[in-house]
Amino acid sequence: MTSLLTVEKALIVNDLGLIEYQDGWKLQKDIQAKVITGELDSTLLLLEHPSVYTAGRRTEVSDRPIDGTPVVDVDRGGKITWHGPGQIVGYPIIKLKNSTDVVGFVRELETALISVCAEFGIEAKRFCERSGVWVRDAKGDRKIAAIGLRVAKGVTMHGFALNVNPDLSAYNKIIPCGIADAKVTSMAVELGKNITINEVMPIIQKHICPMLKRVSV
Repeated sequence: MTSLLTVEKALIVNDLGLIEYQDGWKLQKDIQAKVITGELDSTLLLLEHPSVYTAGRRTEVSDRPIDGTPVVDVDRGGKITWHGPGQIVGYPIIKLKNSTDVVGFVRELETALISVCAEFGIEAKRFCERSGVWVRDAKGDRKIAAIGLRVAKGVTMHGFALNVNPDLSAYNKIIPCGIADAKVTSMAVELGKNITINEVMPIIQKHICPMLKRVSV
């Protein structure tokens, strides 16, 4: 099921392709336990999920789908979001050099994802009042990448989701990340043309992997 891409210094990178959310969550927990004990080096999982809603610990009842669509409650921070085909999900499972600076790690992820967007001509930004990566202009705030983490014994899990070319209508059933006044976008929407996962994946690795090696033990 897994396909090993590269082993470089102290970071293992695995491209899992399309994988069910629950299977990916279990794999994360198994890897995290081994990274904690030192049995395994820091690892980055890159993948897509079939369509699924996941709710972080701060999710309100009012954020959830009103039609009873199933939601997976998870142990990460943040609120409710959607994962699905056309979205690159990255799960960095790394031992942080500074295990108490989780916010700092979030900012590093945001910076790397902003650099990914920039390579395709998308001007993305981050804002102190709103986690994740955003496009902000006269049309309003539009979230292009979400971030939600859990840290146990200094080792991270969960991570980021970058919208490449997903069907954004899935977000209509929820209040994404609990932010009612903001919209969601994708790289394809911002560029006005199709863009594929295969085009973006190597650029993700180009910017995410060096950062993870820099901030991990």
